[in-house]
Amino acid sequence: MTVAAKRRRRKANHLVDIIDPIHDFIQVNKTELAIIDNPIFQRLRRIRQLSGAHLTYPAAQHTRFEHSLGVMHIAGQAGQSLHEKGLLNSYDDIAILRLAGLLHDIGHGPFSHLFEEIIQEKKISHEDFGREIILKSEIQDLLSRDGFDSKIIASIAFGESKFQYLNEIVSGALSADMMDYLLRDGYFTGAEHAKIDHKRITQSLDIHKNKLALERSALYSFESMMHSRYQMFKAVYFHKTVRAAEVMLLEALRLSDDEFGFTTFNLDEYVKLTDESVLSALISSKSSKLRRAKQFAEDYQNRKLLKCVFERILTGRTNLKKTRTAELRSAISKKSNIDETEIFVDSSVTPSIPLAPSKNESKSIILTSYDKNGKYTSKEMPISQIPVVSTISGFMNILRIYTHQKNRKKVEIAAKSIIGDLK
Repeated sequence: MTVAAKRRRRKANHLVDIIDPIHDFIQVNKTELAIIDNPIFQRLRRIRQLSGAHLTYPAAQHTRFEHSLGVMHIAGQAGQSLHEKGLLNSYDDIAILRLAGLLHDIGHGPFSHLFEEIIQEKKISHEDFGREIILKSEIQDLLSRDGFDSKIIASIAFGESKFQYLNEIVSGALSADMMDYLLRDGYFTGAEHAKIDHKRITQSLDIHKNKLALERSALYSFESMMHSRYQMFKAVYFHKTVRAAEVMLLEALRLSDDEFGFTTFNLDEYVKLTDESVLSALISSKSSKLRRAKQFAEDYQNRKLLKCVFERILTGRTNLKKTRTAELRSAISKKSNIDETEIFVDSSVTPSIPLAPSKNESKSIILTSYDKNGKYTSKEMPISQIPVVSTISGFMNILRIYTHQKNRKKVEIAAKSIIGDLK
């Protein structure tokens, strides 16, 4: 494409630059702008990226809205890099990738992943809602109007495309999603752990046998990113005070589900839910059935948080089953003589290496290289053979016991007695 042709294309498609603290400028074309300006997408402005983390990290007020713009931006950079290497066929592929990145979080409910825990109890996920939004709402109309196949975009956004490398650009161990949330969450929390060289990684992407690969020379950047993610979970996402706020929100949502029907909403009702609308509904409720949920919501809003009285990093690869946490809660209650409803067992768990789009654990990475004679080689390297990454592979699993300040000492003694030796 000539310089003049590129200018004509830019003039036709490029409408605005959005200023962003992470990526400086994010260019948005006509189709993307129409989606961004739609009320369904604008709702993401009112869903915080990190739920209750702002009560510990005051500046963590950023939302799913700007994160989605960032994922679109990085997915576009990855697509452009692959296109320049002759691995993506056309600019249409890049446009589709950008739209999939833009819409990958469109189905998130209030409080982001916390709400996910509520709806998952009914075998629903934010991806189910996201798929329905892309295929059956005004978003689908906007996509179709400009000649895009909403089914293709939804399949890439939620890891179901037959082209696995496209799925992996949006979500997975080399994904635009992770690169943006690490950079963005690190910036707004002030954490120093999330310094990653995302440009080096996107410029070094490759494709091998329908899978996303990485040029061997950028392996150290991948190692650094995995370590940054691990540290962010320890320092931010699983911070004991962050989780205290989130445990309270979860309890309030569970106690109010029957009254509000969070898990039975249709799509029109669902896309009206935001952090503040749910919190306000709880706090303003006059229902006697919601008295306890209302108190949790008020305490959350006023930062009157639960206290962590016991913490243990477990070595198991999966989180404790609900039956096990219920047993622990009951045992601690009997030992401490404190009512079960005053004791909260929180098992925070994540794979140390991000899951693949298939939701299975990522066990290897494909590395590619060219020797001095231009000969191409590829190798699928097990995660266990990457020195820095292998030391953190497996699952991060933290068990904590929370209670109100007045019960602190009794519950602490009981918890240490009952689960002090738990591995």
